[in-house]
Amino acid sequence: MLKIGDFSILSRITIKTLRHYDEMGLLQPSFIDPESGYRYYSVALLPRLNRILVLKDMGFSLEQIRKMLEKDLSIDELRGMFLLRRAEQEERVREEQERLARLQARLSLIEKEKTMPNDVLVKQVPEQWIASVRQVIPSYPAVGMLYQEVVSALGPNPPIGTSVALWHDEGYKESDVDAEAGFLLKGPLQATGRVKVYQLPPVTVASIIHNGSYKRLSEAYNELFRWIGANGYRPTGPARELYLKCSMPVRQDDESYMTEIQVPVENIVS
Repeated sequence: MLKIGDFSILSRITIKTLRHYDEMGLLQPSFIDPESGYRYYSVALLPRLNRILVLKDMGFSLEQIRKMLEKDLSIDELRGMFLLRRAEQEERVREEQERLARLQARLSLIEKEKTMPNDVLVKQVPEQWIASVRQVIPSYPAVGMLYQEVVSALGPNPPIGTSVALWHDEGYKESDVDAEAGFLLKGPLQATGRVKVYQLPPVTVASIIHNGSYKRLSEAYNELFRWIGANGYRPTGPARELYLKCSMPVRQDDESYMTEIQVPVENIVS
């Protein structure tokens, strides 16, 4: 038997916490001296204490833990609970990282509010052959799942060019995004399935090059649309993203990427 102080040192748990666990009925001493009131603990209590600490770190309350211990949870049950909690925590971390990235992007936009971008180019884009598939997808990053379908529909080693995405919704959407994804071609090709090969019509576009991750594309869009509005133009068609430089597998946070954003426009002042 160990005195409560010695058991505290062994378990790395404070005496105050051990007494609290006793009062809660979570971890009761093996023996209490009726004369002195001293608590004595057996090392056989360590497995139960370890379960208490694991469940506590998972976020359960002491009352919940007490009820769980009454069920004599197996190691497989504990491992399953741990995996679930880990997945939940990883999701919270991902959401927090995305929130911080949005904050950084907004701060960057605020810093640029008093300056007008000078890297926007208005140019004529001739008609272009494209092989693409159009689908409503869960979110903007999910557009990546459509490219393999296009490649598969064009046969072995298709002579494809730059990958491109067209966004057909009138505004930004958090879900159910109307997306078209495919590849520019030098000429017509045979395709199967849902893939459509056709010519994009000639169009005047306002264009900007974004050097950086896809998570920061909103910064380039903001500058491009500010320039369009300030220079007497208005959008006339779906925005196009041409992925000039990216890697496989695609990462949303890779700062080495290069993307050209094209927005079809017309001049409304001349």
